[in-house]
Amino acid sequence: MKGFDYGKAFRLDGKVALVTGAARGLGAEIARALAQVGASVLLSDVMEEQGRDTAARLREAGASVDFVRHDVTDEAQWEHAVAAAVTRFGGLDVLVNNAGIETAALITRCTVEDFRRTLDVNVVGTFLGIKHAVQAMSPGGSSGRGGSIINLSSAAGTVGVTTHAAYCTSKGAVRLLTKAAAVECGQLKTGIRVNSIHPAVIRTKMGDDFIRYFVDLGLAPDFAASEAAFLAALPMGHFGATDDVASAAIYLASEASKWVTGAELAVDGGFTAA
Repeated sequence: MKGFDYGKAFRLDGKVALVTGAARGLGAEIARALAQVGASVLLSDVMEEQGRDTAARLREAGASVDFVRHDVTDEAQWEHAVAAAVTRFGGLDVLVNNAGIETAALITRCTVEDFRRTLDVNVVGTFLGIKHAVQAMSPGGSSGRGGSIINLSSAAGTVGVTTHAAYCTSKGAVRLLTKAAAVECGQLKTGIRVNSIHPAVIRTKMGDDFIRYFVDLGLAPDFAASEAAFLAALPMGHFGATDDVASAAIYLASEASKWVTGAELAVDGGFTAA
């Protein structure tokens, strides 16, 4: 009995991916995951030395990867990164807009500069990625074979979090930017799907910093108390790992999600369902 090949559906053999913010943490794990299921991956980050070290370790493990320095707020650098993926690996099929920053402050103490910087990296950076990936992936583009764009939003893009007005605003914007791009790409028959992933606290440096902010701002007595408060808000009772998000990225990058676009995939231990 012939039909859809589920064994191959999650593979990315012959595909090319660009992962931003891939020098460490979540981005590095997503790059490793996509490479492990067959993709060639271009890692990008502003942290050049660490990014090159991460790429070198992945190559030693047998992955087809390269690295390019990339400030996601700079449009010219987006043009360079997309062109590098096409030149070095022969196309661009998957973009993971992972690069992002976090600002923690009470609204009354959040500076305009910090607020704007958060929007610039998290929203403008994502917009530029979508813009240049769509140009490359659309019919007649430098790659021209369609593809999948995956934007990292957050659980904080769907619910409010004290001290995180700038971050919540930016990730909420990413959520709706994703949907607008998905509708446009679908209606224009580009062959491009656009989806977002919404993690809660993941145990990375950024995740630990998130927990620590509440101590630094006087809202929790110590790290253990802050950690316990967030654990209590998770129905599954434990924090997420980088592989939880990377596995979601594999699904959204692959043919297993070929009729999924404009979706927001919560990877949050039940946090936003509670």
